[in-house]
Order: sequence, then C-alpha cells, then structure tokens
Amino acid sequence: MTRRFQKSMLMVAILMAAAAAPAQKTAPAKAAPPAKAASAKAASATKQKTDTAAGDLAAIPRPSLPPFRPQIPRRIQLANGMIIFLQEDHELPLIEAEAVIRGGSKDEPGEKTGMISILGSSWRTGGTRTRTGDQLDDILEARAARVETSDGLDSVTLSLSCLKADFDFVFDVFNDILRNPEFRQDKIDLAKDGIRTGIARRNDNLGQIASRESTRIGYGPQSPYARVAEYATVAAVTRQDLLDWHAHHVFPNDILFGITGDFDSADMEARLRKAFDGWARGPDYKAAQVDVPAPKTGVYFIEKSDVNQSEIRMVAPGIRRDNPDYYAVEVMNQIFGGSFGSRLFSSLRTREGLAYSVGGGTGALLGHPGLTRLAMGTKSGTTARAIEGLYKETEGMHTTPVTADELKKGKDAILNSFIFEYDSRDKLMRARLSYEFYGYPADFLERYQKGIQAVTAADIDRVARKYLDKSKFAVLVVGKAADFDKPLSTFGPVTNIDITIPTGDAGKAAPKASNPEGKALLAKVIEGMGGTARVNAIKAVRRKISISTEGGALENEETDVAPDRIHCHMTTPMGEAVLVAAGESFIAAGANVFPMPASTRDEMMNGMRREAWQIAQHADDPAYVFSAQGSEKIGDLQAAVLDVSAGTMQLRWYIDPKTGHVLRSQYQASSRSGPATQVIDYSEWKAVDGLTVPFHAEITTNGEHAGSVIINSYEINPAVDPKLFDKPEKK
Repeated sequence: MTRRFQKSMLMVAILMAAAAAPAQKTAPAKAAPPAKAASAKAASATKQKTDTAAGDLAAIPRPSLPPFRPQIPRRIQLANGMIIFLQEDHELPLIEAEAVIRGGSKDEPGEKTGMISILGSSWRTGGTRTRTGDQLDDILEARAARVETSDGLDSVTLSLSCLKADFDFVFDVFNDILRNPEFRQDKIDLAKDGIRTGIARRNDNLGQIASRESTRIGYGPQSPYARVAEYATVAAVTRQDLLDWHAHHVFPNDILFGITGDFDSADMEARLRKAFDGWARGPDYKAAQVDVPAPKTGVYFIEKSDVNQSEIRMVAPGIRRDNPDYYAVEVMNQIFGGSFGSRLFSSLRTREGLAYSVGGGTGALLGHPGLTRLAMGTKSGTTARAIEGLYKETEGMHTTPVTADELKKGKDAILNSFIFEYDSRDKLMRARLSYEFYGYPADFLERYQKGIQAVTAADIDRVARKYLDKSKFAVLVVGKAADFDKPLSTFGPVTNIDITIPTGDAGKAAPKASNPEGKALLAKVIEGMGGTARVNAIKAVRRKISISTEGGALENEETDVAPDRIHCHMTTPMGEAVLVAAGESFIAAGANVFPMPASTRDEMMNGMRREAWQIAQHADDPAYVFSAQGSEKIGDLQAAVLDVSAGTMQLRWYIDPKTGHVLRSQYQASSRSGPATQVIDYSEWKAVDGLTVPFHAEITTNGEHAGSVIINSYEINPAVDPKLFDKPEKK
C-alpha cells in the first residue's frame, strides 16, 4: 500500500466518521440570538483567516520554469543507412530497445485492410524459422524478458526489454525475429479471429461509433487514415502477403533503432555494428502520398434506437505539428476544451448541465494533419440544445477574447505537465525516434517550452478564428431521433449513415422475385405447420428450453411477441440473467442492469425473424422472396431447397416434400469471431394447439457441433404482461 493511498484512505475514514457523528442538540429558542451572534463572529474570523491565507499564497514568489534541456540520445548512422540512437540510463540494470520499420497500415491495399494489424500480431507470435512462438514464450519468460511486435499507421515496431545480464541472449532472439519471421498460419488465424471479434462488436458502444464515423467524415471513408477492416478484407489476407511485406520492407536503411538502459555506449555501439553492419541496404521506402481534403460540411446522423443518450462530434481540418500555428493551437485547446476548467466544460457541463462529457480542440499530428474535433455526450432530450451550445462556445472564442488569467492558466497547465511527459530517458528516446522518423528537427522537443511561453492572446484569437469556424464543421449525431428536443434538420439537410456491418458473404445475390415453385414450397410448409389461419393467428410464443453446449448447460424461458419484443430468462451455472430485446434493450444480472450490446440485440431480433411462423406470416409480403432451388440429400431424404430473403435477411430451408416440415435451416449469423455459417437440424415434431413444431434441434457452426436444444414446453399466444419488457429500476 503506497503512502499516498494510505493518506487518502485515512482522509476518507475521517470524513465518513464526521458524517456519521450524531447531530448536536438544538439550543433552546431563547438562546438562538447569542448562538447566531457567535456563529457570525466565527464566520467572520474564518473569512479573515481565509483572506489572509489567500493573500499569503499570492505573496509567495513563483520562480519561472527552468529551461528544458533533456539528455539527448547519441545518434549514429551506419553505412547501410540504419539510424541508431543510444541513451545510457544506469538507474536500473535493465535494457530496452525498439526497431521502428517504415511502412504501416497507410500503405496496405484497401481490399486487404487489416493486413498490417494481422502482421503486427502474428510476427512475434508466429516465431522464426528455428523456433515457434510458443517456444519463444518459454525461453523469454524464463529470463523475465520480452520481445514484442506492434503495428501502426506509418510503421511496424519490434521491441525488447530484459535484464542487462541477459541482453546478448535476448538481442540474438530479437534479431532472429526481425530477420527470419515464419508467420505460422495458426497465429495468423488467431490474429484474424481477434479482428473479426472487434468487427462484430464495433457497433455496441455509442462513443466508439461516433469516434470511428466522425473520423471517416473527417478524412473520407476510403482514406487510409479512416478506413476500417471488414470481414471480407480480413479474409483476403494470406500468409504470403505477410512474407511479401517483410521481404519488401525490412531493410536496414528503412529502420530506426533506439536503445536505452544500463550499458556503455562505446561497447553497445560495437555490439550493434557487429550485428547490423553486414546487412545489405535495400530499396528506400517511399511513403504513399495521401490527400487530406477538408471534411464535407453538413449534418450527419446515425440512428441508434436502443439508447437514451446521444454522442455528438463536430469535425473540421486540423494541422501537423510542424505548422507555425502549433504552439498557439496547443494553448487554445487547453483554454477552449482541454481541461476541467476549459470553456466547454465550465459552460456546457458545469453551468448548463448538458454534458456527460465534453471537450475537444484542433488535432496536431506528426505524420499528417489531424482533425479539429469537438466531442460531447448528452441526454437524447437535450441533443439540439447541446449542438447549439457547442456552436455558441466556438463563436464565443471569436467574440469573447481570452483573458490574461485564462492565458496564464492555460500556458501554466501545459508547461507544468509537459515535463512529466518526458521524465524518463526511455520517454525521451521514443520522442527522439518519432521526430527523426517524421523528419522533424533534432531539437524540436526543446523548442516546445519556448514556443508555448511565447503565445499571446492575439495568437489565440487568430487561430480560434482560423480553426474554430462554424462554417467548416461537419456535425455527426449518434442517437435516437424520436427522443430529440428538435429535429436535426433544424441545423441543415441531414445525411443518414448506415453502419450495418457487411457480412462478407460471397454467395450469389438473392433473386429479386419469388418463383412459382418457391411459393408452392412455402404453401407446403404452412400446411405442414397447421394451415394459414392458425399461423396468422400467432401473436406470441413462449418456450422453456434446455440448451447444452461444450461450455455447459443452461435453461431458458423465452417469450417472443411479434414483431419485435423478446424476453429471455436464463438460468446458468453462474446464476440467473434476464435479456430483453425491445424498445430499450438491456441485460439484468442480479442487482446489475446495463444496456444490451447492439450486436446481441440485433442477433436476437434476427433469430426471431428467422422463426418459421414469423416467415410464414409474410407469405404475401412483396418484401419477402421465396425461391425454390432444386433438392439436396438430408440424411436419407431428398429434401426440397427453398431460399428465403427479405432485405439483409437470407436463409435456406431444406424441406420434407411429404410433410412440409423444415428439416434444416442454414444462414449466416454473427458470432464473437465474425460471420459464421449456422446450421440447425430439426426433429421430434409435435402438435401444440393445432400448430406442428419441432421439439429438438442440433446446431453446428462452421461445420462444428455447437450445441443441442430441447424444448420442454411450448405455448402459443400466452398471456404476456407488458411490464415483462420494462427495464427494472436500479436498486
């Protein structure tokens, strides 16, 4: 337990004790005047002490910050073009190093977006030609050492960390990984699974949606600074792509190598020269030239009907750090939206109470222009007021000049925190590598302090007018339009953005119209279920189900009410949970109630729409297409094949031509690792209130058995309390 933590806990204990102390008895009425007089006298004395203390604090002289003079790493350039930085640090017997290799996701083909992420994940884990990644894990862990790879927009990095005594061994492993990666397929597959999982869940979080889509608006959806991996682009990446990338990028003249730690620079230089001098130079890396047009202004909207709040983003052009406006922009950001005392926070959160969170400013990146981005979260019912508030505050930066106090506090906050960003030699090393990588002056870091100190109020006014210009902002809102206080069209024409995740299904497109054979097959299915009248009479169903999977068994009572309400009460070995997909979707487990992830809600709704009775009720709906596709063997039976599609929903039924029973349903579903081919085989047909339904199902996912389902009871049109779908109050 740290001393600071002990002190904090002691303070909490004192405050709690004070809060719990019994109240003093009220004095008799006749004693009130003296008590008031004493209270007033005590208050006056307290105020006098406070004023005196404030005066004493103001009288304390504040020395100016000393000049920032960091210890600069020693730079060496080998004959083959490799640049090496050496930074001695003898505080601990440790050595850390990293090789920054030019070429990142900015350069990957658009149709293989995600390739560099896969490379960064599987380079180290895929091992080398002589050792697997798992073997490397063992030998490095035995020495408490680490060698890792990571990916970025402009580069891929290979890093090491070890004890001084183990450096020679670990460096040899590092060099082997750098020069001889194997990219084993199982680790590539694992990396792909991780990306696909992220894709499947990317629309669950409101803030993540707003950040991703505002970046796409800011740079353009096809810009390498904004594009995102899809299932199809991930699937397109091959092991050979990674081997080819390594063969075309990993040369000494395209590598910056920085090393920090407990070593002698002369000895380390000799060690590195011995390792790298004989490495032949390759072709010089040529970065892709990427245009950064200004965002297309306007109002953009993403509908999220399952939330009660909105995320707002305003985006406009930003700058690079070598822009002459950089220092003024830094101070402007601090004053405008970069701290708890900023104008945005003080006005929209503290005074107006409009924001869960608010902030922003003009982005300044090293390699390419950033974006000016304002971000705010608010209640659905105050969305328009929040947008108006953001506009008002940006205009206020033009009409209400920055005060001397704001300027001083802004500059002090930046300069007082700046030193902690570079309070260790490894941080200085990383900064120096970055500036060298992007071609900035060697003393760029040292210029920062003077640059901030030189900023004037006139500079703030100038850059505020230049970058906080209402006419240049594109406005994105993510939320539930029905609950907004004003329609978004109040602010101009609205462009709707579709964030549906492409499935990447390469199958043939669904037919545009039903064929007679398909309609006949559907009629056979409806007849086998119990007839049109009985099917159309279904408004709700309730089933008690036992599900067994490799992960364990669970019991589920599911109530489905057409067209879009589902209630599941699940009993698992870990306890009970309630899942509700309805107007406000949520998950309740014990005393905890939290919003249901959008991906979970969508899959539950899709599952309900794929139910045979739901589809049968749309027999005459022109939006539903029923197309016969011949026949296929299901076991010993020659089953008739019927493709069903409606919008994005597509599935294939395999039907017993005699009974009309759907023996198998096949479709693309979402799983934690992306889209999967789901197959459900039905059996044990029984009649329930005149409707024939299966009571047993076996499920396979991508060809592997995923679970068994047994229906213990089935009710048609049960009495359903509407409150079943209400979100419980927090306890």
